[in-house]
Amino acid sequence: MNNQNVLSTIGTQQTQSHQGLVLLSARELEKMRRVGKLAANLLNHLEPMVQPGVSTKELNDEAERWTQENGAKSAPLGYAPPGHPPFPGSICTSVNEVICHGIPSAKHILKDGDIINIDVTLILDGYHGDTSRTFLVGNPSPTARKLVEVTRESMMLGISEVKPGARVGDIGAAIQEYAEANGYSVVREMVGHGIGRKFHTEPQIPHFGRRGTGLKLRPGMVFTIEPMLNQGKCDIKFLPDRWTVITKDRKLSAQWEHTVAVTEDGVEILTLP
Repeated sequence: MNNQNVLSTIGTQQTQSHQGLVLLSARELEKMRRVGKLAANLLNHLEPMVQPGVSTKELNDEAERWTQENGAKSAPLGYAPPGHPPFPGSICTSVNEVICHGIPSAKHILKDGDIINIDVTLILDGYHGDTSRTFLVGNPSPTARKLVEVTRESMMLGISEVKPGARVGDIGAAIQEYAEANGYSVVREMVGHGIGRKFHTEPQIPHFGRRGTGLKLRPGMVFTIEPMLNQGKCDIKFLPDRWTVITKDRKLSAQWEHTVAVTEDGVEILTLP
C-alpha cells in the first residue's frame, strides 16, 4: 500500500534515525526477511484464484484467512491515515483502470481479459512486509500484457540502481526512462516509502526523477519500490470512497512492488517467495 499523504505525519522510531530516516539493525533485517517472504508467499497462494468469475472479496477473504493461519496480521485492514476513512479490506485489489488502493467487493467479479494488481502488507513480530503484483485474468490483450511486463521490468531496473552512495533520483530516473521509452506514463502522486516497524516512514521513493539528485542511500535503509505505469496520461482521480485511485482517462494501469534493503555492497529484495 502506498500513500504520499501519510508521509508528512511520520516521526522517527527504531534502531537508528537521522532526519526521519530509519536504519535497521541486522536483527531487524532478519525480521523483515521473514515477513517479506510471508507476504510474497501470500501472493503465490492467491495466484491460482485469479480467474474469471471470482470476486475481489473472495480474494480478500482468502487472504485474511491465510494471513491469520500463518500467525500474521493484515496491515491495510482498518488503516486510517489522515484524510481517509479506515480501509475496509485486508488487501488492495486494483483492476484495469484502478491505479491503486482498490477496495475488495463481492460485486466486483473478475472478467476474462482483466488485469488486477493485488497489494498485500503483512505484520509479523511487529514488522511490515509490503509487496504487490499485477496478474493477468484469463487472456488479456497483447497491449495489456505488454503494460504489465514493462511495469515489472521498470521496477527491477529501479531496484538495480540501489546501492550505498546512490541517490533516490537514480531509482526514479531508471523507471521513468524505461517506462517512457515504451510509451507509458509514470504516476507522480503515489510513491514508495520507508518501512519497518511502521507501515510508512521516510524516505519517499518517487518513480520518476533525475540521476544524481535526492537523498543518498545508506546501508540499513529499507523501503518499497512500487511503480505505477499508465497506458495513457499520468493524471489520476480519487473516487468518492477517498481510497480508490483511477486513471483520469480510464485507460489501463499496472503496478509491481518489492520491499528492498540497502546492503553494504548493493541491494537485497526482501519480498521474494
